[in-house]
Parts: sequence; structure tokens; C-alpha cells
Amino acid sequence: MESAQSDGSLPPVASPRRGSRWWRRLRQNRTAIAAGLVLILIACGAAVASWVTPFDPNLGGSLRDGLQGPSQRYWLGTDQVGRDILTRVLFGSRYALLAGIQATTIALVIGVPLGLTMGYYRGWVDRLLLRFVEAAVALPAIVLALVIVSVAGPGLTRAMMAIGLVYSMVIARLARGLVIVAREEVYVDGAKTVGNGATRIMWRHILPNIAPALIVQTTLLFATAVLAEAGLSLLGVGASTNQASWGRMLADARNSLNESIWPAIPPGLAVFATVLAFNTLGDGLRDAFAREARGGRLGIATVTARPTSTAPTSPPSDPDSMMSVRDLEVAFPAIDGPGDVRVVQDFSLDVGRGEVVALVGESGSGKSVAAMSLVGLVPDPGRATAGSIMLDGQELVGLDFESLRNVRGTKVGYVFQEPSAALNPAFTVGRQIGESLREHAGMTKSQARRRAIELLDRVGIPDPHLRIDSYPHQFSGGMAQRVVVAMALACSPRFLVADEPTTALDVTVQGQVLDLIDGLRREFGLSVLLITHDLGVVSDLADRVAVMYAGQIVESGPLHEVFRSPGHPYTEGLLLAVPRNVRRERSLPTIPGVVPPPAEWPTGCHFGSRCAYVEPECHTSAIGLTVGQRQVRCRRADELTLVGIDRPTSRGIS
Repeated sequence: MESAQSDGSLPPVASPRRGSRWWRRLRQNRTAIAAGLVLILIACGAAVASWVTPFDPNLGGSLRDGLQGPSQRYWLGTDQVGRDILTRVLFGSRYALLAGIQATTIALVIGVPLGLTMGYYRGWVDRLLLRFVEAAVALPAIVLALVIVSVAGPGLTRAMMAIGLVYSMVIARLARGLVIVAREEVYVDGAKTVGNGATRIMWRHILPNIAPALIVQTTLLFATAVLAEAGLSLLGVGASTNQASWGRMLADARNSLNESIWPAIPPGLAVFATVLAFNTLGDGLRDAFAREARGGRLGIATVTARPTSTAPTSPPSDPDSMMSVRDLEVAFPAIDGPGDVRVVQDFSLDVGRGEVVALVGESGSGKSVAAMSLVGLVPDPGRATAGSIMLDGQELVGLDFESLRNVRGTKVGYVFQEPSAALNPAFTVGRQIGESLREHAGMTKSQARRRAIELLDRVGIPDPHLRIDSYPHQFSGGMAQRVVVAMALACSPRFLVADEPTTALDVTVQGQVLDLIDGLRREFGLSVLLITHDLGVVSDLADRVAVMYAGQIVESGPLHEVFRSPGHPYTEGLLLAVPRNVRRERSLPTIPGVVPPPAEWPTGCHFGSRCAYVEPECHTSAIGLTVGQRQVRCRRADELTLVGIDRPTSRGIS
């Protein structure tokens, strides 16, 4: 529990423990850590080989010392000419690691610039280089390396240069594919707009974003390089006779197989252990860099006791509601420390049948994450838990993926704020609308097409029988948003989530989309959860409003009551910041500061650091929502008289 300082301000927030998330996740992978320890042991053996053994790796003893088994003098026995096998294995680790370093370094030095160039410039440069890369990758690495060595001559360094050249084609092809995806991202366009050149964009902006995949591939190539060195040395074109590599040891052991198989076992196990360790570490790095898939299911919340001094945070649910949520919490792994950060806390909300409830608040308050979590769509690596989520009488908490999939397809429709991201550019809009109809309604292809045309006509798409075969890029922003609405309504859901459906639209199109949603609500009796920043949109469409700040609902109630007589200082700040059609002598009021990051949210009032009415007691403990038609999360709600808006009209705020 946090206590306030003498001036009523919060104590400084302790910085989270430093450490990258990928490293923390890698440490939790015991198999990968064990593989890393094996590699460290091999590297240490290579480093101290000259000091831990009294034998020369290339000089044998007398003939009577040949092909001896493990003993107190020779821990791993001797080969056919009396050389100590343990000594040669330790020195061989040097050549194995050296071979891997040489091959992967050459692969990265050649492959990364080549892949960046191919993926970024595309065009004839890409086509020309790609043919060469594909031809090189099509041939087995060992075969191509043998061809190169036959021309350049045998030797460990030459062999690894040949292997590195082959592997550079693998790196180039991987980098090219990653760059093709990355170059279309918005951050690349932003780098271009500030005047960055192609070289800087490739190396300073794109490369850091594709580096994790290249790191994982490098560990795997290191393992195959060790294996390739052993194979080439076994064939006599790698390490020379005076280099105690594992491949050369296997080649020497081949000559004495009729007498003893033992000299081949230690170097064979060394190659096996090294390759397995690198592959296992590569798998661990892949999992550490990958997104942690924990979402997609609603877990059951663990209800903890709350201080008796605070009001109950979970008002009783309304049995007649279309959607009733209690104690929803969403957590994401902490970026710079252990544990999770709760980005949505103590979220309870009811949406009545045929009712529009607006969820408002500044960016970063958690509105979209909370709405997506209602149907198990919390983005990975997030994890959602709730005490109860009832949708039209069905409990969603604890449902498996298949059950939630059926709910999403039939009972819930979702209108995303970015139609360009919600629509698949590779398919026509008709196919995307019909996909849900065929999957959940069991329609044939022709039936789904007819129904899709009806839906496009209903949402106001002109000439729907022609536009059904159009692709998303052929629609304007407003028309694309109408297509998203048609997709959401395909299977006649009873509950619609509209996540800022008018954010990227101009005022005229915005009004058309709002009228469309309102008309569909009245026609089909939809219950709508509307997420928006625009209080004018709220006053135009909503029956009730819920105000969200820093992961919590701080106030909810009937629209006109909340707007005319707000109960929470944050609601008052939002309403005062709304432009009005009146003459103003001073600048438009604003709420000082910004929404703090989730890791810095205090135990007490989340709005306390920006509130003009804050008192020291506001920071002492968690604050719950009051129970009733009006719900407020404020310790001073009963004593404050806050300023609202006199006339929130049906067509905006005046």
C-alpha cells in the first residue's frame, strides 16, 4: 500500500528491475540454459586446453601406447599412434568453434547487406540477385563447398570460407523476406519523411527490427558449420593432419575401426553435443524473441479481499443486460522486470438490450484492450481474467477456443477503428463477408454471395452487386468502414463493439457512419458498446456513458446525468475541454499532464497526480465504485460539486 507524502503527493515510483524481457524469458527455459552451459563448458575447454593436459595433441607415444582404453593416465584412452584422445578432443573444440565463427561471420558479412539490398530496393536488383541466391541455396552446402575447395585448395580456413559463402545465401534470403515486410511499416515511412536516406533506413531502422530472427538463424548455422567442418575434415579437405579437429579425429579413427571403435566415440559425441546444444539454444532464443502467446482465452479471476474502508468495486450485475462484465483484469508481461503489469483493473460494466453504452477516456486508458478482452481477443502476450462475463445469458469466462470462436462469429460483431487493417488486402470484400456466413451459418458459396450483396446494400454501398468483387484498396475510408460494419453484422449478432469507428473519417462521412450504426441498432435491436474519444459522438448516439482512466472505470451512468452533473473530477475535466459554440475569452481548459504508463499507476486514486481536488487520503488505498445507477470511483464524490454541460443535445454538445 502506498502512503502519501506530507504535501499530498505520491512518493516517487520505484524503477522496475532492469533486464530485457527476452533475457528473462530465456532464463525461464531450462533446456536452453542447459544448452548454453554446455557451450560455455566447451568454450572453456578450448581456452584452457594447453594448461589442463600434459600431452601434445599431435605427438603420440610408443606403439605399445596405441589404442588403449580409458585409464588413470589416459582418461579417454589413446588412438592408433598413442595420442591422448582427451587432449585432442579439447584442442578439437578450438577448431570446431573457430570453424563456426569463420563460417557464420562470412555468412553475416555477405548475407545481411545482400538481403537488405534485395528486400529494400526490390525491382531488377532483387530479381537478378534472387536468381543467384536461389541457385546457390538449391544445392547441398557440402556439395557446393567441395566444389569451391576443389578450386581454392584444401584447408580448414578455405573450407569454412566455402561453407560461409553458401550460408550467406541462406542469410540473404531470410533477410530479404524480413525486409520486404518491414519496409511497408509506418516507421519506415516516418524515417523517409524526415529525410533519411536508403542506407540509414536499412541499417538504423530496419535491421534492428529484423535482428532477432537473424540471431536465431545464426545459432542454427553455427551448429551446421561445426557439422560441416567435421564432414569436410573426414573427407580430407578440411583440417590438415597436424590440426586435431574432431573431423580429423574421426578420419584417423576410421583407419583403426577393425581393431577398436573407441577412438571414434569421443569426437563423435563432441560433435553431437555441440550441434545439439547450438540447435537447442537457437530454439530457446526463438521462443524468447517471439511473442508470448498467452491470450485468446478468458481466465477466471482470483477475487481478493479489499479494504473495508472502500466501497465495493463490483456492483451487482443486471440479469436483463445483454453484456454484463464483472472484475475484468488484463495484464501484460513487464518490459523491464519480472511479473505482469495490469493495464485494465477492476472493470465492471453492463450493456442493456438495445442500448448504446459509450466508453470514453484519453488514449492509454485501456478502452480498446478491455473491449477486445470481453470476447477473448486480448492481444498476445496479454492475459485476461474476469469474475464473470455474461453475454445474452451465456458465461464466457473459462470457455475454450472453439466455444469462443462460435460466440465471436454469431453473437458478437466487432467494428475495428482501422478498416485498412481489419480487411485482408488479398481477398475481395465479398469473399471476406461470405467467409463468416459459410463458416457459421452453413451457407453455400452462392448463398453467401447473395447475403453479402444484401449486407453491402444495407450499409449503403452503391452498386453492391458490382462492388462485391472489389478489393479493400478500391474503397475509400468511409466505404471501407461500411464494409467492416457489414462483416460484423453478417451472422446477425445481438451485441456490437464499435471501437472508434469514425476516428480516421472526415466530419461528413463520420456522421454517415454514426447514422448507419444508430439505424442498425434501432432496426435489429442491437446492443452497442461504442469506444470513442469524441464526446460529441457520445452525446449523439449513447444512452449511457462509462468514463475510463488509467485502466479503471471512474464513472458511469445515464448520459444526461453524467454530462450535466459529473461525479468524478476526470469527467469534469473531459467535459470542460470540449469546444462549445459560444464566445470564449480565455483559452480552452485542459487537464494538466498525461495518462501515466501502467507500470506507474499507484495503489490509490489513479487520477490523483492530475486532480485539482486531491487530498492525502486519496493515495492511501484502492478506491472502489459506488453502487447504484450512478457509479463513481472517487473518495470525495459526495462532497464535490463539479461543473458539467448544460445541454448535451441529440446531435452533439452545445
